[in-house]
Amino acid sequence: MEFKEKQFDGAYEVSAIELDIEGQLLRGLLFFPREYYIKPYKIIVYYHDFPQLFSLYQIVNKLEFLLELGYSILVFNFRGYRNSQGEISLHSQLQDGLIVAKFIHLMVEKGIFKQQEINLIGHGFGCYIALLLCSMNHFLNKVILISPIIDLEKFVSDESFVKTLEYINRYLPGYVHGIENIKEFLTKTKSELNLKEFQIKKVINRINFKDMEIILGKKNKWVEISEINSIFEKLPKFKIVFIEEMDHNWIEEDILMEFQEEIVSFLIS
Repeated sequence: MEFKEKQFDGAYEVSAIELDIEGQLLRGLLFFPREYYIKPYKIIVYYHDFPQLFSLYQIVNKLEFLLELGYSILVFNFRGYRNSQGEISLHSQLQDGLIVAKFIHLMVEKGIFKQQEINLIGHGFGCYIALLLCSMNHFLNKVILISPIIDLEKFVSDESFVKTLEYINRYLPGYVHGIENIKEFLTKTKSELNLKEFQIKKVINRINFKDMEIILGKKNKWVEISEINSIFEKLPKFKIVFIEEMDHNWIEEDILMEFQEEIVSFLIS
């Protein structure tokens, strides 16, 4: 697949992505590395957190070092978030991930991306969806989970999550669609979590990748290392890295250099 009219953001070619899923548009951005890199490219697919506080351009700006290493970067809004249509749900987000995977495979067939170099980065709740996808696909190279929210059932049952939803509805209108009726949203989410296909512990034995790294901030109050170890203890290959001054979010200037160095070290190892 070639894009007929090339658009550039600085040194990088960029294309707007619109994928029609059940009549609703998922929107994203696909950045390519500098022109001296030759196709097929390595690619990073980024799965954002809930409620996706940072815009797609902000995320790519902080991941620009990967473009300089020859990676393409695909970032998108799950349906129900910001510019994408629809309402948030586990079903829609998993479906979004599967459609994005099909899109990437089409690009592989056209010689745009390398089959052996499809990599995932997930942040927070996006890690949950990334792991579900790892259990349904067998072509993934490296997976990076940043501040992963893994025990989702516990997370959505916590009173602090209700307060987060209230905050989003009041101060961040339009960021997430489908959470306006908090009670209804929680009931729907808990109902989805009763289904086996949405339970990490049920699919953990089917998770497939070449290598995985988990990055945690020592100031993170949302993720407990004991939960991470208990869920991933049976996986054959993964490591956990701690960043001293990082909390849940990674787009912070004071830790960004250390964060970037860790990502590069993992990807090129």
